[in-house]
Amino acid sequence: MKNADMAGIFEQMADFLEIRGENPFKIRAYRRAAQVIEHLPREVATMLAEGEDLKALPGIGEAIASKMAELVRTGHLVAWETLRDSLPEGLSTLLEIPGIGPKTAYRLATELGISSVDELEQAILEGKVAHLFRLGDRTAQNILHSIRSMRRKDQRIPLGQALPIVEEILSALRPLPGVRNLVPAGSLRRFRETLGDIDLMGTADNPEAVIRSFVSLPQVREVLAQGPTKASVILSGGLQADLRMVEHEAFGSLLQYFTGSRQHNIALRTRMQKKGLKLSEYGITDTATDRLEKFSTEEAFYARLGLQYIPPEIREDRGEIDLAEKKAIPRLVERSDIRGDLHVHTNWSDGAASLEDMARAAKALGYQYLAITDHSGGLGIAGGLNEERLLKQMQAIRQLDERLEGIRLLAGIEVNILADGRLDLPDGILSRLDVVVASVHSALNQSEAKMTRRILKALENPHVDILAHPTCRLIGQREPVAVDLEAIFQAAAQHRKILEINSMPDRLDLQDISIYRARELGVLLAISTDAHRPEHFDLVRFGIGMARRGWCRPAHILNCRPLEEVLSYLKRDEASRRTG
Repeated sequence: MKNADMAGIFEQMADFLEIRGENPFKIRAYRRAAQVIEHLPREVATMLAEGEDLKALPGIGEAIASKMAELVRTGHLVAWETLRDSLPEGLSTLLEIPGIGPKTAYRLATELGISSVDELEQAILEGKVAHLFRLGDRTAQNILHSIRSMRRKDQRIPLGQALPIVEEILSALRPLPGVRNLVPAGSLRRFRETLGDIDLMGTADNPEAVIRSFVSLPQVREVLAQGPTKASVILSGGLQADLRMVEHEAFGSLLQYFTGSRQHNIALRTRMQKKGLKLSEYGITDTATDRLEKFSTEEAFYARLGLQYIPPEIREDRGEIDLAEKKAIPRLVERSDIRGDLHVHTNWSDGAASLEDMARAAKALGYQYLAITDHSGGLGIAGGLNEERLLKQMQAIRQLDERLEGIRLLAGIEVNILADGRLDLPDGILSRLDVVVASVHSALNQSEAKMTRRILKALENPHVDILAHPTCRLIGQREPVAVDLEAIFQAAAQHRKILEINSMPDRLDLQDISIYRARELGVLLAISTDAHRPEHFDLVRFGIGMARRGWCRPAHILNCRPLEEVLSYLKRDEASRRTG
């Protein structure tokens, strides 16, 4: 059983126990367990197989550890199934609707006989829900809004599609008179790989004017709600966007609250309750005096709690609060740390620009080096290079390198890993290159055992330097291949291979939790754009976002190092560079 499925079961256990009126401490224990399991960098099944003690995990006691083992061993949890079967049919479905808590779901199921989202929507339209709650139509309409938002969010879109839309909106609104702050929050600010909606936060001298401009943007298809300080709209692509304006003095509190994550905020609130502090989007309230403090910046908000500022990307309740309390959060990698790109294509294969155009674009960014890694001939659709063409390109790269000042060009290849683990170019020519990137592009439906053996064989090749887009996923289009990533990470560490964080927005491969685990095992990583044209260099920001979510410091990233150190790591110094 996968961690995500296990976490969902424990979250449901908490809901079911709350309906039953069980001990609140027991309920919180299950919710905490769900959060811990969801964010583990390794599968629980792997941890058990290696003999690890689950009770060593934060918040996991003997009883819950036993249930985790039961789920891994049998695929079932008797306690959960017993509770589920004792409650009305369809209750689990209702609990998935945002804003519907366990007790509300129970009333809808028992008093109205509702067992599905469609039935609930129909009951709202018929006025039954408004009558049930005796609160007029407000509660019913809020639930209806949640249902429709949920349906939109079920169709989550990749970060790479959402971010340009957000940037267009911000570019249109920021020049308005009196706008002082205007930034994204939520999943987008934390650089989650997909998101269901857009949250925007801001301050302005005339917030109502900003709201009017927001709902009048050409990107807006439908206005769901509009008030003097907030509005909700549906954009032309179907994505929901919410804008909230607040007084400047409270902006930091608002931004922190709506950035999330939910797990981070819950953990933060729980910790501060013990200190007599209540946290909200409006600020921090001293429960003894009922005095509310407002904060114009997040830095001031966290400082008031005695915490180091926590970067948005790591606000996932993975230990960041404990480290912030010790002032021990490391400086995460930033764009200014990137000194080159080690995976780039040109029109020698499937790229759209020449060697010189790509080189000059990289030089303009201030890069010290650029690796040209066009596809090998085995990938026919990419117009890959055979030995003869690769030798010609190596010569062209060396000649261009001599002409250009201020940047070093490295001759490389993205070689295809064949179905049996062999590479589609011989070792003789690979040994003459500055860098060899190896990738899987075919036979993606192999079993986990075969795919793992295939990649491990490639990693054993002394000429392979970097494993590119290790899971081969395309977000929203293609699931990751079946592969034992733990085995891949351990082999990469053993053989001193580099694992790529691919910055292409439809890949973002490796995923954040995999980056976290690889880093833990001492694997060196590279943030590469896989650029096929000059404008693709800007995509490095997506790879940096993933690296930051994986808690990477500059020391964890090969292409944050100067050229001499890169060549040294690759065991290719000036004496070993050969002419093509």
